[in-house]
Amino acid sequence: MGWDAGRVCLNLVAARGERLGSGAALGEWLGGSGVVPAGTEPAADGEWLAAFLGLREVLERVVAAELAGERGAAADIAELNRLALAAPPAPCAVLGEDGTLVRALAAPPDRAGLLAAVARDAVDLLTDPLARSQLRVCEGESCELVYLDTSRGRRRRWCSSEVCGNRERVARHRRRTTMTRARG
Repeated sequence: MGWDAGRVCLNLVAARGERLGSGAALGEWLGGSGVVPAGTEPAADGEWLAAFLGLREVLERVVAAELAGERGAAADIAELNRLALAAPPAPCAVLGEDGTLVRALAAPPDRAGLLAAVARDAVDLLTDPLARSQLRVCEGESCELVYLDTSRGRRRRWCSSEVCGNRERVARHRRRTTMTRARG
């Protein structure tokens, strides 16, 4: 996956283009984001992909409304609640190869259950005043990723200090260097 927005539902919103371009890519995202335990291979296909892309669109609109201080559309909230109703796969503890307890699923995951797990994460996020107050949009140039700012002092500016933050620092350095050269 490579990037963590702080919540599974926000990671789905951030998963664009090539990250979710096929059922196989969706299966990898489900494992990489922690929706299913490592080593679990959901039978994600085109129908799964369409369903998760639909949920992502709903989440994009609801989160955007929240960030703008507006109410989400009633139809989007109803769809989010409808998806959250299914029972997500039950986790269980099993002994791993090395004898330590690892998380597994009691049954093979199904599409409705995994959609419910992500939708319930969104419901938890959007109904928690503290978590909602931590929603931020990256200040990086041409970056619109949404993340939870859980930093001390709540002063985080970028989705990733290593990517967008580094780009900003490089651009600032170039501006200073250019100004120094122009003066000198």
